[in-house]
Formats: sequence, C-alpha cells, structure tokens
Amino acid sequence: MKLNRIKIGSIILSAVLLGTGCNKDVLDRPDKTKVIDKDFWRNEADVRLYANDFYLNYFVGYNTFYGTAYAPLVGYNYADDFTSEGTQGGFETIVPTTRGTTPSLTGGTPAPDILTTYSGPTWNFYWVRKANIMLNRVDTKAKANMTETEYKHWTAVARFFRGYEYSRLVSVFGDVPYFDVEVDPMDQAMMYKERTKRGEVMDKVYLDFEYVLDNMRADDGKGYVNKYAAAALISNLMLFEGSWQKYHGLDQERAKKYLGLALKAAEVVMNSGKWSFSSDFKSLFASEDLSSNAEVIFFRTYNDALKVTHAVGSYSNGTEGQKGVNLDLLKSFICNDGKVWQSSAVANASDFSMKSLAETRDPRFEATFMNVVNTASSTLAYGHKFAAREVLSYIGKTYPAKWSSNTNTNDAPVARLGEVVLNWIEAKQILAEFFGGAAVTQADLDKSINAVRNRPLDADAIAKGVKKTAPLLLGALPNDPQRDADVSPLMWEIRRERRMEFVYEYARLNDIRRWKKLDYMNFSRNVDYSLGPWVNIKKDLPNRLTKAYEGVLKVRDAAGNTITYNGTNGDAMVGYYMVPKFANRVSFTDRVYLSPVGLNQIQQYADLGYILAQTPGW
Repeated sequence: MKLNRIKIGSIILSAVLLGTGCNKDVLDRPDKTKVIDKDFWRNEADVRLYANDFYLNYFVGYNTFYGTAYAPLVGYNYADDFTSEGTQGGFETIVPTTRGTTPSLTGGTPAPDILTTYSGPTWNFYWVRKANIMLNRVDTKAKANMTETEYKHWTAVARFFRGYEYSRLVSVFGDVPYFDVEVDPMDQAMMYKERTKRGEVMDKVYLDFEYVLDNMRADDGKGYVNKYAAAALISNLMLFEGSWQKYHGLDQERAKKYLGLALKAAEVVMNSGKWSFSSDFKSLFASEDLSSNAEVIFFRTYNDALKVTHAVGSYSNGTEGQKGVNLDLLKSFICNDGKVWQSSAVANASDFSMKSLAETRDPRFEATFMNVVNTASSTLAYGHKFAAREVLSYIGKTYPAKWSSNTNTNDAPVARLGEVVLNWIEAKQILAEFFGGAAVTQADLDKSINAVRNRPLDADAIAKGVKKTAPLLLGALPNDPQRDADVSPLMWEIRRERRMEFVYEYARLNDIRRWKKLDYMNFSRNVDYSLGPWVNIKKDLPNRLTKAYEGVLKVRDAAGNTITYNGTNGDAMVGYYMVPKFANRVSFTDRVYLSPVGLNQIQQYADLGYILAQTPGW
C-alpha cells in the first residue's frame, strides 16, 4: 500500500515568473531565489519545483503556527452545528469594499483567506494564472526533454490545480471570468473580461478533471500528488457542483454529468484496493504519524525540527476556548443500534448528558467530544477530535509543547477513504432518485456507510462502553421525525452520516449550501440551536452556583420550562444548558448563497471602460 506524505516544511517554494532579464553590469548576479523564465523549464525537475508552490495553497491540513484559513475547528466553525454566546455571527449585509487579496509565497497562512460564510477563496486569479503558465511552459519548453508519460503527468498536475481553483471560485461567486491561457498583462480586454457563466466554467473544469484521471501518475513519489489523491478530491468537488446544479434548479444535464464524474473519481480510489478502514476514528486526526494509516490517502506532516507546526491540537486540548456544538447536532447522532434516539432500544437513548451520549451514540461521538461538560466551550460540549486522548490528562497542568500553543505536531489528513465513500454513496443516490441511475443496493451501503461504521474501536473507547453502530439496512431505514419532507429517508441518512463524520471539518457549511438548506442557519426554527447538553449544575458545575451567575445561569427542563439560578435553587438547576444571552443571527436571504464582488473590483473594470457584473441579489 502506498501512502503519501506532504512534507510542506521541506518543499522549496517556487517563485512568480517575472520574465525579466539581467543587467549586463558585472556587479549584477542572477537572482538564485527567483525563477528566470528563459533559463527555466529544462526538465521534469524544474517543473516539479514550480508546482511545489501549489501544495501550501491546496493541501493546508491544520495550517501552520496560529493560521486558521482552511483549517478544521479554527477555520470551519460557522455552520448550523455551532452556537456562540450572545448574538450569533451573521452573513454579510452589505457589499464589501474589496474581495481581493495578494497571494503570499512565504508559507504559513495560504494566500486566499477563508471567507467565513462562503468557505472558499477571495476574488483572486493568481492560482489560475500560475496553472496556465505551467501548462504553457510544459507544452512549449519542457516537453522536448520529457517522455510522453512525463508530459501527460505534468499537464495533468497543472490542470488539476486549475480545476481545483475554479471549483472553489465558482462555489463562492458563481459566474467568474474563465482563463485557460496565460494572459498578457498588456491585453486589457482579456484581463478585464466579463464573468463567464457558471456552467461553462465547470464544463471546462470537468474536462480538466477527466484528463487528470486518465493521465496523472498513480505514484509520483512520497509527498507528491498522484491520481488517487486527485481522484479523492475530485469526487468531493464534483459532488459539490453536481448537487448544487441539482438542488438550486440549474442545468440538470450538467448536474447528471458532474455527479457521474464524482462517482467515477470515487471509484478510482475505492476499486484500487489500496486503502481500507482499519484505523479507529480518533487516530485519523490526533496521530503524530499518518504514514501507516490505511485509511489516509494523502496527508500533511508536521515536524518541530523543521519548524512546521500548528495550533489546532491546542484548541482541542480541553482548556482553550471553543465555539461549542449545539443540541441540534447532538440529537442528530445516531444511536449505536442504528436508530434515532426517539425510537432506539438502547438504554438511556434519551439521556443527553455528555457521558450518556458517549456511551450510546455512534463511536464518532466519543472520539469527537469530551464525555463531560467543559466550560471552555460556549455550549459546554467540548470537541477534542484533533488532540490525542492523553491531552485531557493535562487539564489544569502544564501541557507539553505538542499540545500547547502553536507547536502541535500531529499530522493532518487531506484526503481519506471515509470521505470518498460518502461522496460516492451520495452521488449514487442523487443519480438514482432524479436521473434514472441504478438504485442504491444493500451492497452499496455495506461498502460505504457500513464500512465507515465498522471502523475498529480503540481501547479507550471500549473501556468507556462504546460500541460500533449497527449497519444501515435498506429495508429498515430509521424513521426520523425530524426529517425534512423534501428529503427521502435514505438520503436523510446519507446526510446524517456526513454530519457525524465531518464535525469541525470543512464539510457542513458546504453541504447545506449545495443542498439549498441554508435556512438551517436561521436558529429561530428550532430551540435546540440555543441549547447545549443535559446538565446537573450542582453536580457538573458546582463552582457556578455563585452570586456572579445569579440571573445569568439558566437551564431548560424536559417540559420546556426555563429555570434561572437565583442563588437558592441550585438543586433545581437540572436540564439542557441554555447558552448565555443567546440571540439569533440577523435575518438573511438567498442572496448569501453566493458572495458579492467587492466595489473596488467593479470600479477597476469601470475605470478602464469595462463592466464587471455584480453577483445577483447584491
């Protein structure tokens, strides 16, 4: 089995192609830190060096140091899973002055800063240009010194990253200018071209990705992108666009086509036999070395000796503050008998204390959250998914460097089999429901959702009484009273599986956006968004029964009554924890599915006599 390590800390960054010559003055020397276009592109090694720069931008992992962009937990905590104290963070209400950024080649935080509410890059085409330059130079310069296989591989690498960037840009803005060649900065008409229709852009991406699957090497050496890593990511990107086209009522033929490619890409990985579910869930995120993890297709490695560290583990250590998960998410976790809590036969299935939830729910619950309440979380439900179990033993003590500050060294999965199979089963079900595709069978569930549920348990989980979740059976799907009327029972369970699998990761906001379910972010629709787990304050948080919390500390009992601490009623403070000063976010409309373009970007076009249309609704 071939696993791939991304050694970001040891990659030599390529620089922007300047294309400038050197002064003939004898004191001038060639700059050894920049790529001189006319002297470069001699062979495959040069091309590889140039492509290295993409890795920091696309394979972020846990980011570096205190970086949060595209990092789980710290970068992705805006979704219906999370509730903060006070008024909830809202979607933007006015067009920003600018939506552009300047790319950085120095490492650390990747060039496009995360847009909290859109989960993607800003209005910047640097990475598109970089990919197009690579395509041009491989074709016009390097090809002469390459074999046909090498040429196709490096063309595939460039097309993969171009398709990746356009997938993300489209997910944020919809229509965007499409460039498939290096643009001459003097050609203003090309530089300031109008936005290309979303479907036309994604048709080009589709062709790029098809080429990648057909031509990228199956193995390009340790730490370098290959066909399987690319296929895993393509399955995700094409599922996003195919389901967006479907649920947003756009082009249904395109939806079918993109979903078909998501299916195909996932099968490239699944049918290879190279990866398996032989690791417990916790180990995927909290291990110092993922090189032997059979579920991980591609990952980013961290090493304190190379000064490549992160802080995500620290923010999962039981002491650092977190935006907590709400009762709505807690209730969504399936019981280990495979049933929803309302109909489960598991003892204490309706007990929403953290300890009971850890024992009665799918094992991913116990691997994701502490099994006791923690005041470092805004809801008292504290996630420790990205730190090893040992970390909890340091609460109240001095943490070792690997679990404190920004010196964490646990590796970060970038692509894993669990995501691939869940992409596959969802794409297959959408095709079956709406496009005449083959119906999902029990065998399909067994090699996707049920394979995920059958991951091994580690010793700590077993000691706590955690059990594997029963398989999802096509003939006995859970009857969830909370299911949306417009979602089939099987699709509901597929979506539930994603919600349990990807807590704190990139997926939830992207998922509800592509399903056209952004109304889930309206927390007035369900009181559970304002609540945390079931608590007995006198037992769980006795130090809060003080004067400082009088009139502030509140719980909601099983009958829906609010009990406020008054200084004398500590024994009565039993119920769902009420998030202090909770208020819903400012109301929003469907326009926030897509980002507006900044006023500066529109003005730049106008100053030169061109038109850049604003995103609809803005």
